[in-house]
Amino acid sequence: MAAYEYLALDVRGKERKGYLEADTARLARQQLRQQSLTPLEIHETSGGGHSRGKDRAGSSPSSAGTFRGGIKTNDLALITRQIATLIAAGTPLEEALSAVGAQTEKPKIKALMLSVRAKVLEGHTLASALSDYPKVFPEIYQATVAAGESSGHLDAVLERLADYTEERQVSQSTIKKALIYPTMLVVASVLIVSFLLAYVVPQVVQVFDGLNQDLPTLTQLMLTSSAFVRSWGLVIAGVIFVTVILFRRAMRGEAFKTRVHGSLLKVPVIKKLIRGHNTAQFANTLSILASSGVPVLEALDISSAVITSRPMRGAVERAASQVREGATLGDSLEKTGYFPPMLLHLIASGEQSGQLPHMLQKAAIHQERELNSAMALFLGLFEPVVILIMGGVVLTIVLGILLPIFEMNQLVS
Repeated sequence: MAAYEYLALDVRGKERKGYLEADTARLARQQLRQQSLTPLEIHETSGGGHSRGKDRAGSSPSSAGTFRGGIKTNDLALITRQIATLIAAGTPLEEALSAVGAQTEKPKIKALMLSVRAKVLEGHTLASALSDYPKVFPEIYQATVAAGESSGHLDAVLERLADYTEERQVSQSTIKKALIYPTMLVVASVLIVSFLLAYVVPQVVQVFDGLNQDLPTLTQLMLTSSAFVRSWGLVIAGVIFVTVILFRRAMRGEAFKTRVHGSLLKVPVIKKLIRGHNTAQFANTLSILASSGVPVLEALDISSAVITSRPMRGAVERAASQVREGATLGDSLEKTGYFPPMLLHLIASGEQSGQLPHMLQKAAIHQERELNSAMALFLGLFEPVVILIMGGVVLTIVLGILLPIFEMNQLVS
């Protein structure tokens, strides 16, 4: 039985879209007519964002897209937990997928569940069915599900995956929210100072143009800065805009991206945040894979993909090669020089005691705490520094305006 997406007309002539299951497109059209719907389009859903066949009111099949892109992380965590709960309650996998698809109000997720269920009914494993949707289910998800199916503990593995997905979503949201205020503060500071120099300062200081009086040095510097901003401000803004676009395009190349990431790892404060974030992601991913029964070498290959810093990712890949040759994981990661001593100590202890998944989980929790502390410290220092710099610039502008007034008062007195 396959999943079909349809476009039909109801008795009032309004278009209706939806999904249903049937053995053939003819049977799907028959189901629609039984529901007093006139089928216009029917096409079978499949992985990779393309349909296997399309039927337009009896016309010949053609290729068309049905499911495209990915879904939100919280939606992925929700459907994962729902499937895990149903399987733990003894519900067969195909029925669990059907129930989750029927319960959701989002057509995209409904199509996804029906398509995955159709693959399972064809005899494929759940991991194989999920592999058709790499933008929805990442490699860690597929490998963990495959390990859960092999061990017979799919429900427990899915519960762990749901926890992992939710924790990752919370971590990413926390970082994004934490960076919103500093970013807005910097942008507002630049705009305010530019406005003062371009419009306010010339209007105020032109009062002194008719006086035969030498302006103070600070005022002259401020007027020079104001003239520069008025003459070249738009040009500089355009150059910055073009530079950002070119930089983003250049970052698509691995060689340039590796050089940029390597430079960031040399900045004193930034390197601590980058290492902390990537270490936490790596430890958390490796922990869930190892505890699910995925072989260590395969788990290392998958875990390296979640590391965004290219030098650190390359270091993990080299460490995996050393492990493949017989070295221990702890020693191989220590040689990279990127990972903190606590993580290396816990991994070494886990290898010696045979409790590597448990120690990796502890290491992931420890790294998350350290990362949160480092972020809080960084933001706690960054915000006052930006405010002080902005206050200093505004104070300088105000003094540049007031100094000629003070000198005039002294001359009058």
